[in-house]
Amino acid sequence: MKILAIDTSSLVAAVSVMEDERLLGEYIVNHKKTHSQRLMPMVERILEELELKPSDIDVFAVSTGPGSFTGLRIGVTTIKAMAYATSKPVVGVPTLDALAYNILIEDFIICPIMDARNNQVYTALYERKDGKLNRISDYLALPVDELADIIEEKNKKVIFLGDGVENHRDFFKNRLKDSCEFAPGSMRLQRASSIAEIAYMKAKEGKTESSFELTPFYLRKSQAERMYENKMSADKNS
Repeated sequence: MKILAIDTSSLVAAVSVMEDERLLGEYIVNHKKTHSQRLMPMVERILEELELKPSDIDVFAVSTGPGSFTGLRIGVTTIKAMAYATSKPVVGVPTLDALAYNILIEDFIICPIMDARNNQVYTALYERKDGKLNRISDYLALPVDELADIIEEKNKKVIFLGDGVENHRDFFKNRLKDSCEFAPGSMRLQRASSIAEIAYMKAKEGKTESSFELTPFYLRKSQAERMYENKMSADKNS
């Protein structure tokens, strides 16, 4: 089973191709350039390098969010189009699940954090047991101090990863002291190969969708939508 997976949920653009459990190729770019400019050239190049055509892919996979609203729309739309054109199924993978999948240790709470602006993060808590990754919380969008409260209640060491580490490392280090660690740079950000591995496991269980069913998972409304609703509410009360 050949799987093409992409992630455009953050600044990182990532593309990978796997055949069953074997990674054939992966591109990761963490640079300020829009996904609309670089995503399709990355997809075309990796397929060319592997001497594959889109029709050779059995399952298309994508990070569905949360994350950048624009990035998610680009990634999901691209995968939907490729799957529709080739009449192949898709697998949507929550971004936080894929991030947590990067971490293999079993003695820590795994806490991916994605910057959600205004001192907030998208997050969820995970643990590995006997090699299996388990999510132990809801998907959350909340202030970093509230996340620290939740982690302190667990009374267990935690490892952070994700783009939120860059902005919030000092806060968590000061608040949680020696009970927190941070993933190394090579494992901290989104990897399309993690999405591909999760998609492979789901596809084996028959958990695929059609291109028409795939939708982004935003977790919360965009800032523009929230500002509009606040304005409408204020106008009604004035």
